[in-house]
Amino acid sequence: LYFIATFLVVGGRIIMMKIIPSIKLPIIKNGDSSNHILSDITKNKKIIIFGVPGAFTPTCSEKHLPGFINLYNQFQAKGIHDIYCLSVNDVFVMKAWLESYPKGYLINGIADGNADFAKTMQLTIDYSGGFMGTRCKRFTLLADQNNIVKLFIEEKGEYFVSSAENILNNI
Repeated sequence: LYFIATFLVVGGRIIMMKIIPSIKLPIIKNGDSSNHILSDITKNKKIIIFGVPGAFTPTCSEKHLPGFINLYNQFQAKGIHDIYCLSVNDVFVMKAWLESYPKGYLINGIADGNADFAKTMQLTIDYSGGFMGTRCKRFTLLADQNNIVKLFIEEKGEYFVSSAENILNNI
């Protein structure tokens, strides 16, 4: 794993600009899964990655994933090439979760089973109290040419800034 960052000075403040990490992860696309270097499959594209604490969990299943499915065409109209949903789950769970939605094939899955992406991006959260262990914070990022342009991270238990509706309004 490696992580590259560049720095930008805006209004006298130093802001770290991140890029999509070069991590090999299982990717689910159209019901098929295979391992890819994430930065290789997202280069030369404008993409969204949204992360959820767990597949089949209430907010993730009732709001977050359906929001991106329902607004998929509007994201495409704004120039988004691909939308990815990431969760700290194994590839079998992610595949089953996406397939449980009639239009789940519109969203590509990222099975971050070892939380490699979440750790690299400093997006881990401890849900041990709920018997879920280390998970990914709820977030959404917008990347262009592998440069992370916007990153929206929710506070624990919250759901707003990373919602599909909010992201659509912020493109």
